[in-house]
Amino acid sequence: MSSADPEKAQPTAETGSGASPAASTYSSDEKGRVSQIERAADEEERLKAPLYNPHVDVSGVDERKLIRKLDFYLVPWLSFLYLLSFLDRTSIGNAKLYHMTTDLHLTDKQYLLALTIFFFSYSIFEVPSNVFLKRLRPSVWLSLLMLLWGVMMTVQGLVHNYGGLLAGLFPGVNYYLSCWYKRSEFGIRAALFFSAATVSGAFGGLLAAAISNMDGVGGKPAWAWIFIIEGLVTVVAGFMSFWIIQDFPDTAKFLSESERTLVIRRLQSDDQFSAAGESLRWHYIWRSVLDWKTWVGMLLYMGADGPLYAFSLFLPSIINQLGFKATPANLLTVPVYTLACIVTCVVGFIADRHGCRGYLTMLSFAVGAAGYIILIASRNAALSYVAVYLAACGIYPAIPNIIAWVSNNVEGSYKRSVALAMVISFGNINGAVSSNVYRAKDAPWYRLGHGIVLLYIGIGFVMSVIYFVFLKRENARRERGERDEIIKGVNEHRSDLARNGTYASVADAKRDKGDEWSGYRYTL
Repeated sequence: MSSADPEKAQPTAETGSGASPAASTYSSDEKGRVSQIERAADEEERLKAPLYNPHVDVSGVDERKLIRKLDFYLVPWLSFLYLLSFLDRTSIGNAKLYHMTTDLHLTDKQYLLALTIFFFSYSIFEVPSNVFLKRLRPSVWLSLLMLLWGVMMTVQGLVHNYGGLLAGLFPGVNYYLSCWYKRSEFGIRAALFFSAATVSGAFGGLLAAAISNMDGVGGKPAWAWIFIIEGLVTVVAGFMSFWIIQDFPDTAKFLSESERTLVIRRLQSDDQFSAAGESLRWHYIWRSVLDWKTWVGMLLYMGADGPLYAFSLFLPSIINQLGFKATPANLLTVPVYTLACIVTCVVGFIADRHGCRGYLTMLSFAVGAAGYIILIASRNAALSYVAVYLAACGIYPAIPNIIAWVSNNVEGSYKRSVALAMVISFGNINGAVSSNVYRAKDAPWYRLGHGIVLLYIGIGFVMSVIYFVFLKRENARRERGERDEIIKGVNEHRSDLARNGTYASVADAKRDKGDEWSGYRYTL
């Protein structure tokens, strides 16, 4: 990674710096010396000291203890909510093993279509959901989503024919967490949050096996009780969330004023200029829509998310078709998800510590591809089961690492919320595709399904290389001073820089351009 990486050598908030000094930018005749733009930024910060809450003394706040406090209040409950959400979404795969399709008289095509309808409705509402999250309080919006989701899941256990539905938690929580942590701290939190999905995979198999013993209770089959019990737990959790979920840093009730101030100053020192608040302007949203990073990120995330849903929805069926009955098939998913959870957290930790998100993403895709190549070629149940471990250890770590990578490279509160929602919703739409590739007639080896998932992984790998190369080139252009803006009173004579914008101050350039500001460095 470049020495100018924004995750390295950031000043602490206690130094009084409201924003980090720009990484070195050079004009063609100033090789080895700091550019005029950077000198202006340093001088402006020294003289104006644009601190958040300048009247608040934060010298008595222990930063490490503050981070642990944030982790305690934010990550566990949000992870639990996502565990329930993912558990509910994938419970249909477990329920299928307990004669759901037979009892509802569903054909294979109807079952696949039900999954397809879910993914389209789930994806369409993710972008507006993230905008609502920013406009409303997270404690209200996220809680309401969970409550409604739980009600719909419970109702699914009461149906007697073909039907189903809901969106918004995953992109909302990832955006929400990015508003609390520095870029070099976000990856492990995203991994811990997402690891709830792997835990839900393991726990879901155990829970489905236990609930299957209720077959016939109240005149309802085992699969119906899976939906009802899991849905009711989600309803209760959603109701409790109105009092548990915190809002944004500037209004967090569990923090003192000095702690709130330090949280925001830390973010500003990490080039998150919008941390102290940002008004909604369509200008910010359109910049997200027109940014090449958003579209490459969508294809990149698609390469991991399509395989994720195919894997989680059909893993019980795949193991079942390898010769194991319903309950043993569910139980055999537990160690697969447990290992995936561990690897996901390890990758998140390494990415934060060393800042190598791009390389780790490529490695994850390579491991996942190896697993699916073996699945396609194998005709041995034991070998296929081993390959499933490889596939899980490639797919699951890639998801939070990509989310953190994309989030790290978008500045502007609204711009980041829209970019993350677009990336994640496009990935989820591909769940509609991957949910249709494991056809009953292809059992037990599902060669077509595995081949399509391998294609997705290949697309993800290529996009990760493209994303990495283009970010590296852009950082190099900024190092050479090609992206410098004209700052009045500093370099007005540089008419060749007019295309990059003219601003009254460096602060105005930061606020208006976000991650397009010349001093901002992308995470590789």
